[in-house]
Amino acid sequence: MKRFGIVALACMIGAAQAEVTVAAQDRLAVKEAVHIAAPPARVYAALIRPGRWWGSAHSFSGNAANMNLEARAGGCWCEKLADGGSAEHMRVVLVEPGKLLRLRGALGPFQALAADGVMTVKLAPKDGGTDVIATYDLFGAIDGGFAAMAPTVDGVLSEQFARLKRLAETGSPDATAK
Repeated sequence: MKRFGIVALACMIGAAQAEVTVAAQDRLAVKEAVHIAAPPARVYAALIRPGRWWGSAHSFSGNAANMNLEARAGGCWCEKLADGGSAEHMRVVLVEPGKLLRLRGALGPFQALAADGVMTVKLAPKDGGTDVIATYDLFGAIDGGFAAMAPTVDGVLSEQFARLKRLAETGSPDATAK
């Protein structure tokens, strides 16, 4: 991904709770938690359209609108590239509409490494809205280990789930000027 992490640390959003739960030589796990003031059905409908909420700075093509997710077991979270090529971000392994989405794969720069990961996004109704808990667990063997990358990965995912929150609540993933 072109600028994976360059903006990430500056994009932490107070509405989301982010946590690195494991940062080791062979494993990295992060947890993102956010409450979205929208019903689970609306949040899920937004979640399965990453081209609407994922940040373009963290895409291969430079335009997240080129991303598509097939919300079915075996479905692809893929991205079209300008030259007619494509990139697979993750593969869908479990779908429970309105409740849970689980994907497997190595996002961004981890694709080129001996690494794999599992992302689980759980949605639960709460206080008239939806609690979203997303975990991303990476494992493998990479030079220097995963620990040094933990803040960047956590920052990038925190930014993305803040964008999902804004999209589900306002119809736009972009922060509004105050």
